[in-house]
Amino acid sequence: MIRSVGGVRMCCLRLPYTAETLLLKPSALTFRRRRPFATSCSASAAAKKDKNEKVIVVSGPTGAGKSRLALELAKRLNGEIISADSVQVYQGLDVGSAKPTLSERQEVPHHLIDILHPSEEYSVGQFFEDARQATRDILKAGHVPIVTGGTGLYLRWFIYGKPDVPKASPEITSEVYLELAELQRNDEWEAAVQLVIKSGDPSAQFLAANDWYRLRRRLEIIKSSGSPPSAFQVPYDHFREQSDSHTAECSLGIKSSADGIQGCKSKDLDYEFICFFLSSQRLDLYRSIDFRCEDMLSGADGILSEARWLLDLGLLPNTNSATRAIGYRQAMEYLLKCREQGGWSSTSDFYAFLSEFQKASRNFAKRQMTWFRNEHIYHWINASRPLETVLSFICDAYHQQAGNLTVPESLTMKKDISNTREASELKVYRTKNRQFIRREDCSDILDWIRRTQGQPAESIC
Repeated sequence: MIRSVGGVRMCCLRLPYTAETLLLKPSALTFRRRRPFATSCSASAAAKKDKNEKVIVVSGPTGAGKSRLALELAKRLNGEIISADSVQVYQGLDVGSAKPTLSERQEVPHHLIDILHPSEEYSVGQFFEDARQATRDILKAGHVPIVTGGTGLYLRWFIYGKPDVPKASPEITSEVYLELAELQRNDEWEAAVQLVIKSGDPSAQFLAANDWYRLRRRLEIIKSSGSPPSAFQVPYDHFREQSDSHTAECSLGIKSSADGIQGCKSKDLDYEFICFFLSSQRLDLYRSIDFRCEDMLSGADGILSEARWLLDLGLLPNTNSATRAIGYRQAMEYLLKCREQGGWSSTSDFYAFLSEFQKASRNFAKRQMTWFRNEHIYHWINASRPLETVLSFICDAYHQQAGNLTVPESLTMKKDISNTREASELKVYRTKNRQFIRREDCSDILDWIRRTQGQPAESIC
């Protein structure tokens, strides 16, 4: 079932898993090839190939409409989409990740979707390898790579490259696993962090709690190289240092620092990246996110059903990449509480969960905007502008010769809060639900919890 929330397309799919396939892990990733699509953008088929092949990147905060924009771009530019979403890689996590529908994936080839079982980890380094390989395959087929998603670190490494950190040998991987295994079994996170700090990586203290995968990886790097991860140069940092040194000489004749940095240094990258960040006024974005969270809870196959599936697999919230994801973590914690209460939930418990889900989603969008505000290669586009206008501008930008790109004022989205009125309204922002307002509005969900999470209770209050 497909819904539209504030211009954002939502997908609610049935989980395509049976009891026999719950624990099945994909062994290989296959990239599908399809016949070229017709393009409605004016471009000569015999146009001279640029020195660097072009790659379009479309990002934005959750709920901004970037997936819809990328899909329409792919139709017009004979493109294929590479997902840069850290949750869409997982099978079965469809609703909470706003995964493209099956029909959309049949219409336009998508890559890096449904490639892992939720019990598996997926690193930014693996994404870099997979996404770059997909890019090469798409270009080789004569199509346009369109990378879309909101996972900032994925996109940063994809564009600038990954650090040259040594890969651990099987022996070191096994040694590290055994060294931390008992601490993980006993839930002694702080003790494990101190072990890694004493081994030579003081920055381990800043890891998110219970991020055992990244903690193990840090210890592997230390044992493999004798140095912590921070000792290895990050290509993005090197690029920024070079860009800063050129800012003065590039500043004449440009319209913004973003254009200057992009124009001065994009030639140093592996591809000609044309990057856009789609966003809207913060208040409008927050309302859209709140409505979107409500939609994800509607119907029998919503995010609660997917969270139940994760729990039935034996996974616990906040223990790996899939269960740390916004929405899934809150839903799993809520269902665990319901199970502890014999499959019972009060309306106040449900509304507390919904409020936490919405708040976490808004905070995530805020963090995304803060992250990309410092990514100067992106051109900020106002998501409230007509889709056709935005599509035409990006198509023209793709077909024009290499050089600085200027976004028209009518399409530009300001990176910061533009006026005091908006700032004041944000301070007093309160969620106004559209579907879940009264006590009886959540009765279907509470009934579902009674049926699936424990023995029926005599009453619900």
